[in-house]
Amino acid sequence: MPRERSTDTAEFKLQAVRMATGPKPAVAEVARRLGVGENPLRTWTKAFEERGGGASPGHGGPTPADDEPRRLRAVNARLRVGRDLLEKAATYLASTPV
Repeated sequence: MPRERSTDTAEFKLQAVRMATGPKPAVAEVARRLGVGENPLRTWTKAFEERGGGASPGHGGPTPADDEPRRLRAVNARLRVGRDLLEKAATYLASTPV
């Protein structure tokens, strides 16, 4: 049976990264102690090294910088639908006799 997906808070992830990058324990030991996989812990560590404290906001969601392109694509899609509708209306109105 597949394991239930967990969502960890940013505070938990930050604390786990601090433990994993500390002087004593290895990543595998910290992962075992906290009950998380080694790969997510390594991913969190890499993200915190690259982006600092804002690397993992909330429950594993994307950062605001990562979310911006998705939001802009959604706005772009809505604008295209509106443009296409206006083009069809203009074509219809231009072709109907007055």
